Amino acid sequence: MDTEENPPRPLLVVDGANVVGSVPDGWWRDRRGAAERLRDRLAADGGPVDGPWPGPYEIVLVVEGRARGVASVPGVRVAEAAGSGDDLIAELARNAHGRPCLVITADRELRRRVEEAGARCAGPRALPRTTP
Repeated sequence: MDTEENPPRPLLVVDGANVVGSVPDGWWRDRRGAAERLRDRLAADGGPVDGPWPGPYEIVLVVEGRARGVASVPGVRVAEAAGSGDDLIAELARNAHGRPCLVITADRELRRRVEEAGARCAGPRALPRTTP
């Protein structure tokens, strides 16, 4: 049971397609590889440095389409969307049940949906950029 001394970790949900697509580095040639690089960056960095809540975050990377098949690693759970990644992200935000939830995306419609569910949003630049 959580107490004030041991509150639940904030949830960080990352829109994999949107974040990967925000940097024109050739990701379209290997979507799965680009998603794996993002996953590894999230595992190394632990989420945003200037997030609205202190970390550590529970990190969920949502992937879809040709980025499916990316395995989870310690520190990052990969969730594969059966259909729309946006629908899965909105569902994760709705199911946070009052737990602090931050969604990383630049998609305006998705931001509206998750904010209605009580989540906060930040764009892809909120994530630290580690060198490859």
